[in-house]
Amino acid sequence: MFEDKSQELTPISKLGEFGLIKHLTEHFPLSNESSELGVGDDAAVINPGQKRVILTTDVLAEGVHFNLGYVPLKHLGYKAVIVNLSDIAAMNVTPTQILVSLAVSNRFPVEALEEIYSGIQAACNRYQVDLIGGDTTSSNAGLVMSITAIGIENEEHIVKRNGAKPNDLLVVTGDLGGAYMGLQILEREHAIFLADPNMQPEMEGYDYILERQLKPEARTDIKKILEELGIMPTSMIDISDGLASEILHLSDQSHVGFRLYEEKIPLDNLTISTADEMNLNPVMTALSGGEDYELLFTISPNDFDKIKNHPDFTIIGHAVEKEEGNFMVARGSNQLVALTAQGWDAFLGNQ
Repeated sequence: MFEDKSQELTPISKLGEFGLIKHLTEHFPLSNESSELGVGDDAAVINPGQKRVILTTDVLAEGVHFNLGYVPLKHLGYKAVIVNLSDIAAMNVTPTQILVSLAVSNRFPVEALEEIYSGIQAACNRYQVDLIGGDTTSSNAGLVMSITAIGIENEEHIVKRNGAKPNDLLVVTGDLGGAYMGLQILEREHAIFLADPNMQPEMEGYDYILERQLKPEARTDIKKILEELGIMPTSMIDISDGLASEILHLSDQSHVGFRLYEEKIPLDNLTISTADEMNLNPVMTALSGGEDYELLFTISPNDFDKIKNHPDFTIIGHAVEKEEGNFMVARGSNQLVALTAQGWDAFLGNQ
């Protein structure tokens, strides 16, 4: 849990619930005008004026979503925030506030929670988001984190999953599959360590994909880029459960089908080489891996010239009539491969 095994640790019972909350959150000043009242009262107060309030929440459970055998606590705090900010960004909204709730067992000292909150604070600073409240309680099942993220936006700027039309272009940000391959490296080296604690982990050369897994970023920058290009997406979703699953979500909500072109899926060279090293199909890491936290969206075909050749975006397919279904066009051929939801399921694990 800590690199320094000799440091003196503080039991949570020494501070108590309210003392702990005050201790962990006293260095989180409010910076957004809409944050009227934050931590310290019975509830937070947000004053959005005439705008809409957008909320999302996500739970991360030890042993299900993360393994503290190889996930640093500070990275965990950071990632827990990012997971939620990504959902807000997927609505074409800028996140403004978060609430953090923790359930912790007595094996966690105050210093462990300080590490988690240092990661939370780093994310708040990076994305200019205010921590405005939350809760803490005890747990008999390790560490459980629940974060709620909030954004405020004019109704006409909000993008939902249900607006795609046939012939709309399917676009993705960044590259895919890296987070899944980073997880495979971490799992491999952790298994080797458990078998022989004297073995040193071999992480050199995998920096990019490890960062994609341990310290992802939310694409809150995309809203501004699209505005500058004069593009309003017709539908949008973030890629947390794998590209195939997210395409099927857009299909279901928008009542359209999609054609995805295998050769257009953006893959980083390290993702490809690591997948090859581990005898995995790189394309499958993008389709089913998840945790990339990039944005998948559709735009009108009239916006093609605005977005083509832009370094932040890749056009990977297009929408078709609903009855035409959802298929990937295989590389180098016209063969159609049915898209199936094989991404992450918290109750089943990776399928």
